[in-house]
Amino acid sequence: MLQIALLSTVCLQAQSLKTNNLRMMADSLYALGNYTAAMNTYAKVGTQKAQLQIARAYNAIGNYQKAIAQYENVVAADQNLQIARFELAKLYLKTRDFDTGRKLFSALAKEDATNPEYQYYQGETFRELGQESSSLVSYKKAIAIDSTHLRSLFRLGKYFTVRQERDPALLYVDQGLRFYEGDVSLINLKALILYNDAQFEKAIPWFEKVLELQGPKEYVYTKLAYCYYKNWEFEKAKSAYKTLLEMDKTNADAYFGLGTVYHRNKQIDSAEIAYKKAMEVQDPVLVREYHALANLARSKNDLKLALDYYQKAFEEDTSSPYGYYQICTVADQYYKDPKLRLELYENYLKKFGKDNSYYARTVVRRIRELKEELHFKASE
Repeated sequence: MLQIALLSTVCLQAQSLKTNNLRMMADSLYALGNYTAAMNTYAKVGTQKAQLQIARAYNAIGNYQKAIAQYENVVAADQNLQIARFELAKLYLKTRDFDTGRKLFSALAKEDATNPEYQYYQGETFRELGQESSSLVSYKKAIAIDSTHLRSLFRLGKYFTVRQERDPALLYVDQGLRFYEGDVSLINLKALILYNDAQFEKAIPWFEKVLELQGPKEYVYTKLAYCYYKNWEFEKAKSAYKTLLEMDKTNADAYFGLGTVYHRNKQIDSAEIAYKKAMEVQDPVLVREYHALANLARSKNDLKLALDYYQKAFEEDTSSPYGYYQICTVADQYYKDPKLRLELYENYLKKFGKDNSYYARTVVRRIRELKEELHFKASE
């Protein structure tokens, strides 16, 4: 009997050693990314952890359908295995089965109210389901548990940034940056918050930091160039717009921005070239370029050319009271005949009617003045 017992013990030890060797081999294959071989080896191990690793391997190779089936088998075998349920819930989120994922995350968050990840991912499923208010509650719960939970801070910061609510946006973004000052997503949000609030000088170093950390980005250069322009840093603004044009020679906005800088810097000829280039690279031609060229012509006291550009702008957008008003005011300066000037102002009222806008009030006043002028001329 003793010999049989000893033999049985030896066999069990040998089997355990074999299982451990197989597990170590499978773990090594998994770590090296040889997932198919790892799955075959885990299948021979047969333990609960090996079954979980097979699910993870399917997930790693992108076979999400089999990964979900495997995770579900593991969870069915042991409902208390939170890690398997958590990974399965994240997989549902990845495969856009948001409601199933939400149910799992909600159950996990109820079981362990001290885990911020459960709250964060529950918020993610609510967000994907369009349940915005519920997602915000979840993100705030994650932060209440862990004040440094960056992804929740980012989601809240982004929500308020998009809504252009400066104070709450800064509250969450600054909280994240105090913990990790190099988080490029939060730095980008900080720059946008200041930009949206017209704090252009303060936004500049934040946009510059985004470029430093993330490399050239078209949208960053676009906003940074405008910040330089608004801060009267014209050389930096020109450099930023020129960098944009190196990235995309058909960027009409960059040409227009460059023209605006030249204009403000009293480089009229360069501004005109830039505005015209903006017109060349786009189809259809936009109204703003004609207006910009008209403004340049007015600054050179070339009223005839200005009137021509304003008329072209109005042809592009005949619904614009501003556009037709500019035609009236330039014609008022250019033409000597009061009848012609009066006719243009009266046409404004026919097209756009009377309202309480500055344009309409000015038009009504000029009509009255021109009629008085004509009356006195007739009585002479």
